[in-house]
Amino acid sequence: MGKITSNRITNLNLNEIFVFGSNLSGFHAGGAARIALDWGAIWGNGVGLQGKTYAIPTKSQDMIRTLTIEEIKPYVNDFINFAKNNPTLIFFVTEIGCGIAGLKHEDVAPLFKNAINVDNIYLPEKFWNILNN
Repeated sequence: MGKITSNRITNLNLNEIFVFGSNLSGFHAGGAARIALDWGAIWGNGVGLQGKTYAIPTKSQDMIRTLTIEEIKPYVNDFINFAKNNPTLIFFVTEIGCGIAGLKHEDVAPLFKNAINVDNIYLPEKFWNILNN
């Protein structure tokens, strides 16, 4: 098993980034997105690095529709490339898409297959369990 994101992140060190699922409008009103506001997520920005957070959209701009796995995939790939290009930062990926968005871990985890060997990306234990099977 690889580097595991804690189920309960309560503080972040200077070089640590909280990776959360967002909506394309950047209305961080619930779930991990709400917590991300405490670490610099920007209201109205639903994608990318913001303070000590990184947003990966899993809901539509109107927040009604959950994005498809194919719609989420490019954002995850952008994140993985960003992490590779910023090796001094440590990224703690939460169970994006598996809360308010209602996706299944079995569907989301494979999006992070290319993150397995990226030293500065930590994944949720449920994602690791799926990726290691």
